[in-house]
Amino acid sequence: MEYAIGGVIGLVVGLLIDRLYKAGAYKTRTQLLEQAEIDAQNYRKDQELALKEDLLKRREKLEQKLDEAKDALRTREREVDQREIHLKELNSDFRKKEQMLQTTQQKLSERAKAMDARQKELTRVLNEEQEQLYKISELNRDSAKALLLKRLETELSDEVGALIMKHESEVKTNCDQQAREIIGMAVQRYASAHTSEIAVSTVDIPSDEMKGRIIGREGRNIRAFEKETGVDVIVDDTPGVVIISAFDSVRREIGKISLAKLIQDGRIHPTRIEEIVAETQREMDEHIRKLGIEACEEAGIRGLHEKVIYLMGRLHFRVSYSQNVRQHSIEVAHLTGLLAEQLGLDATLARRCGFLHDIGKAADHEMEGGHPAVGAELLKRYGEGEEVVHAAAGHHDDIRPEHIYTVLVAAADAISAARPGARRETLEKYVRRLEELEGLACGFPGVEQAFAVQAGREIRIIVDSNQINDRQARKMTRDIATAIEQSLTYPGEIKVTVLRETRTIEYAK
Repeated sequence: MEYAIGGVIGLVVGLLIDRLYKAGAYKTRTQLLEQAEIDAQNYRKDQELALKEDLLKRREKLEQKLDEAKDALRTREREVDQREIHLKELNSDFRKKEQMLQTTQQKLSERAKAMDARQKELTRVLNEEQEQLYKISELNRDSAKALLLKRLETELSDEVGALIMKHESEVKTNCDQQAREIIGMAVQRYASAHTSEIAVSTVDIPSDEMKGRIIGREGRNIRAFEKETGVDVIVDDTPGVVIISAFDSVRREIGKISLAKLIQDGRIHPTRIEEIVAETQREMDEHIRKLGIEACEEAGIRGLHEKVIYLMGRLHFRVSYSQNVRQHSIEVAHLTGLLAEQLGLDATLARRCGFLHDIGKAADHEMEGGHPAVGAELLKRYGEGEEVVHAAAGHHDDIRPEHIYTVLVAAADAISAARPGARRETLEKYVRRLEELEGLACGFPGVEQAFAVQAGREIRIIVDSNQINDRQARKMTRDIATAIEQSLTYPGEIKVTVLRETRTIEYAK
């Protein structure tokens, strides 16, 4: 009985517990659904807010781009407006100029009409006077003209020939005498000793073993030396000698001195080569500057630019026709000054012109053009006067002389360089100059033959004695000389000799 009561009580308790459990579960499910719905609404609201924020940001970016486009458009509009204003101004200026041009053309047209009227009136008056002259002389126009020209030509030919023979003889005698006195006095007052200098490009070595050290392992020493100095080193089978080759004489001298120092030092490797070459270059720059200063002091020149002094020092390493150009410049300076003194000119300016006339030879390997043009450009750049610049540009007759100092420098340059081989030219140029000279002379009436002799320094002309008399021959000589001066380019002067031969032949029977 007790067991039955206990079982019933257990069953009742179990049912109660089961009901209570089901009731709690149902309540929990409802709460979860409600919570899920609340979370879904919150998530939807968050997504809507995020979407709105993204739309706002995009809208702001688009509005910003739109503002930038509007600003660019406004800027472009302002530029277009300014350009339109400028075009209107230009159009206005063009219209003004067009009006001025039309006015000027109208004035010129009126003046031309007035000139035509004057010309017609003048022609009419001259024709009337000619007609009256023809009536008085009883000659027609062509006959009077031919008669007048023939008589005038005969009279002038005889008179001009006689005057030329008289005055030219006197002028030639006086000029030759004065020129000899001036040049002789200048040469006598300045006599300089000359030594022929040739750039030495060999270096003595103590033994042939030194050649291998100069070349180095796989040629690294000789390559480093050539790179630093800019010269070519020639190591051949010649015993006891290494050859230095370079177009630039200063580089060649630096290479020669540097190699001698390396041989004496004995340590030959790329690092030591670089040190020795740099040291030699500094010493050479200072040496060149000292040479330029010494040259200026010897020539009596003051106030030169530092670069000009340095270039004059470089000329010590330049040889022209076996003559040292620096020494040649000093000599030309003194000769030009002495010639200027003889003529009563400024001797100081003349010495300056002569001293700097060949400065272009110090830089003609670095600049395009001959040394006269290069020198003139350098002197103009460094503040030299017009006379000095013109003397440098024209001392070889490259341009027409405009200053007396240019002529004096050319004369002094010729005196200093007066030796065999000082003036050379190519065969083609020489032959062409002789042909032009002979062709010009043969173009005159009465000339039978012309021969250029003395290497083009003289032209001898044979004329027909039946057409040309003695006075006409004298006039022809002067005319041919004038034509040569105006038509041809030549160094120095050309002597013109006209030969007229009269032969009288008779046969005894």
